[in-house]
Amino acid sequence: MPSVTELGDALAGLTLVQAVELKTYLKEKYQIEPAAGAVVAGPATTGPVALAAPAAEVTEFNVILEAFTDKVKTIKVVRELTGQGLGEAKATVEGAPKAIKENVDKKTAEDVKKKLEETGAKVTVKPAG
Repeated sequence: MPSVTELGDALAGLTLVQAVELKTYLKEKYQIEPAAGAVVAGPATTGPVALAAPAAEVTEFNVILEAFTDKVKTIKVVRELTGQGLGEAKATVEGAPKAIKENVDKKTAEDVKKKLEETGAKVTVKPAG
């Protein structure tokens, strides 16, 4: 079992997306609803502790093309995903890092990421904002 310090350091290093996932996990697995902006202890001192979670759950994400290995395949997928013409899609891919989709829901963002990664591209999903 990690020490309190190790646990605290790991939690402090969470990204916003990871913090939201942790909040969801704690709620589903242990029925713990973290209070916004505070640390909340369980009903007994031996119970689990819920950590502060973002005040608002992130619902919109941006999909960023960071790099690519197969330019032709990546351009084809970017065209499919964005509806861009060949020249525009080529410029988008060559301009990496570049947003491919913005302000989309989590499922759409993950689907776009998967399609791009299948071409060998490096992709990140970041909260919109």
